[in-house]
Amino acid sequence: MSFQLLLNVILAFAWMFLKNDYSSSAFFIGYLLGLLILLVYRPFFKERFYLLRVWALVSLLVLFLKELILSNISVLKHILKPKLDIQPGIFALETELTRDWEITTLANLITLTPGTLVVDVSLDSKILYIHAIDVPEKHQAIESIKNSFEKAIMEVSK
Repeated sequence: MSFQLLLNVILAFAWMFLKNDYSSSAFFIGYLLGLLILLVYRPFFKERFYLLRVWALVSLLVLFLKELILSNISVLKHILKPKLDIQPGIFALETELTRDWEITTLANLITLTPGTLVVDVSLDSKILYIHAIDVPEKHQAIESIKNSFEKAIMEVSK
């Protein structure tokens, strides 16, 4: 990804120097032309096109913001109820992620979401132990995390 991005920026600067125009609009046009060149030569790169990974990263950020807002509302509802009818619990989430940065990102996203906290990670980094403020069904919570955060992180790291 970084090689393609660097190549695209170099092509944008080359366009600016060839046009003898050092404005931001010339850089932008050169960047777009560099994107087109990279798309044409995409079969010669080992990695997938870098804008797909950027798009996956933006999607992960949007997913996190959505989950952040929804969980804030959920925790607020629990707090404002006169009777506290929650079922706190700790459950184990077996992850398919393998790289350290992927597991760290998943743990941070879970911890930053209100109502959940990663308590521990197993020594082999395959199981995350998560405390949640309200877990009526543990399997549903596990599937929710696997289908949202874990899937989005896998898309970024493809």
